[in-house]
Amino acid sequence: MRKIAGDILHVDLTTGKIWREPINKERLLKYIGCRGINTELLWKHVKPNTDPLGPDNVIIFGTGLLTGTASPSSGRTTVTCLSPATNFYLKTNGGGYWGGELKYAGYGHVVVHGKADKPVYIWIDDDNVEIRDASKYWGMDVRTLDKSIKKDIGDEEVQVASIGPAGENLVRFASVMFSIYNAAGRGGAGAVMGSKNLKAIVVRGSGSISPANPKLFHERVKEAKESLKSDSGYEGMGLYGTSGSLYGINELKVFPSYNFQRSAADDITPYTGQNFTNGGYLKRKVGCYSCIIGCHRYSTADKGAFVGAYTGGPEYETMSACGSGCGISDTNAVIKMNELIDIYGMDTISAGSVIQWAMECYQRGVIDIDDLDGLDLRWGNAEAAVEMIRKVAFREGFGDILAEGVKIASEKIGGDSYKWAVHGKGLEQSRVDTRSAKAYALAFAVNPRGADHLHTETFAEFGMGPDAREVIKKITGDEDLASPYLTEKRAEIVRWHEDCYAATDCLGFCSFTSTALYGITPEIMAGLFSAAIGVDVSEEELMKTGRRIVTLEKCFNVRQGATRKDDTLPWRLMNEPTPDRPDADDAVNSQEELDGMLDKYYTLHGWDKETSWPTEEVLRMLDLDYVAEELKEMNIAIK
Repeated sequence: MRKIAGDILHVDLTTGKIWREPINKERLLKYIGCRGINTELLWKHVKPNTDPLGPDNVIIFGTGLLTGTASPSSGRTTVTCLSPATNFYLKTNGGGYWGGELKYAGYGHVVVHGKADKPVYIWIDDDNVEIRDASKYWGMDVRTLDKSIKKDIGDEEVQVASIGPAGENLVRFASVMFSIYNAAGRGGAGAVMGSKNLKAIVVRGSGSISPANPKLFHERVKEAKESLKSDSGYEGMGLYGTSGSLYGINELKVFPSYNFQRSAADDITPYTGQNFTNGGYLKRKVGCYSCIIGCHRYSTADKGAFVGAYTGGPEYETMSACGSGCGISDTNAVIKMNELIDIYGMDTISAGSVIQWAMECYQRGVIDIDDLDGLDLRWGNAEAAVEMIRKVAFREGFGDILAEGVKIASEKIGGDSYKWAVHGKGLEQSRVDTRSAKAYALAFAVNPRGADHLHTETFAEFGMGPDAREVIKKITGDEDLASPYLTEKRAEIVRWHEDCYAATDCLGFCSFTSTALYGITPEIMAGLFSAAIGVDVSEEELMKTGRRIVTLEKCFNVRQGATRKDDTLPWRLMNEPTPDRPDADDAVNSQEELDGMLDKYYTLHGWDKETSWPTEEVLRMLDLDYVAEELKEMNIAIK
């Protein structure tokens, strides 16, 4: 019987040393697991001035504390490292079955140190852990690698975390792929694996997991499932996936098009989950480990220029990044783009973003067809977009520039191209137009990994169902504040969602259960956590632990040199009002508006407003004394 938290497995690719580190109950109470322990490990092992693509960076895989149990939708794995896209903290998260398999092998975390002198993969077979030669697999795409390595091992059931050509070529938004279709995509963790010559981590586990109080735990699992199924959005999420809400999102003017030149699509239908289901693109629904929703899609292109393409998804973010953002309304083309991005091992948001940025550069005459290697990269040209995806993954021609991400690419191209390089801290913004969503605006600005929703997803502010409005009422006392155009109480909304999201990640839950659907409440999470480890933990204590983790992540960036000036939004969104809300006074993220929300947010956290740094008092209150002491030794003045 395996421990519910598992051990920490360390693998040094430079020396070949492999060792285990146990996790005690005190550490679980302080950090829960997964994202929390990952962050503590990152603080310990990665110091300032580390090259994100050098051997001193580590890449950490952490499974949720409840991963491997019957808790609904609790199979997530968090990957943590110093990001090559931002040079700041990165946590990125993927689904599938890899995390459960790692738990069955007896491990909750894998920390990879150093760099191998040739391509390798790590083989974990319960207590047997080896560093194996991967030279024959180097250069394979993710789909081919997954098939080949399972055949060579002789077991179709092993779980594979791998990189594709994009990771090998150090594309700054290369992803870590779990199996074929589940991506830990944001921020370039795949490039970190590539820099270490690490092609894959392959896992087979034969154990099982038992909570401290099995009877109580399974009673609370049943309650959690019933609560999740009772959420008003549960059925729709299963039927239509993440893009099932697009009609409402588009109506609110939150759905970006043409590289955020607009906040809505004229015809939203081609991008919707309803179109995928009713139009015959969807062939089956797919669920991750222990998932009872099944929001993932398996879709095919059955006609047109891209007939024969097949892929997981596409999800909401991909429909915007590769569809409306590029002016491409051909659903089959988006399926093809998603297929290539996955098998080459890239983040769909960033891959779509760099193509949009290049399209706008082409539109405005900053680059021409010769710069683009003969590609006519005009809006809506799906064939050119598909070819550019390949060129980015292999760093060919102009693809080599785009492989750096829009921030660095705009610095290389120059002119005014920085104005439409839509990123925060170097991370391409996910597909929410924050000019029409003020809590998202604040959340994106303060997100330690950059302008992105999968750290503090404030979807409830849209008020698109009774459950969402109830969440806003719980936070603010007034359900009428469930409106994305308001700035009132956004600091409170963001901080609550930060704490909730951190706890969600640490336990291994999919965020759709707690911050897009709302059935897995902090109260339910605290009950499951308590039964799992055999110590009573209240909702308030759980949320405080979430705040501890968020604060530690912030301090990692402070140690990297971050200040208040880094908590900002893309130039376009701060300076160009959206044309889709022409009569609205608040149709832009002005500096004045953002500063007002930031002041309230820092005050609510107890952080210094001038620098954005957590104070020594707050760090000690959160039992982060070691962080306070190290920052003081670095002469970082925390008051």
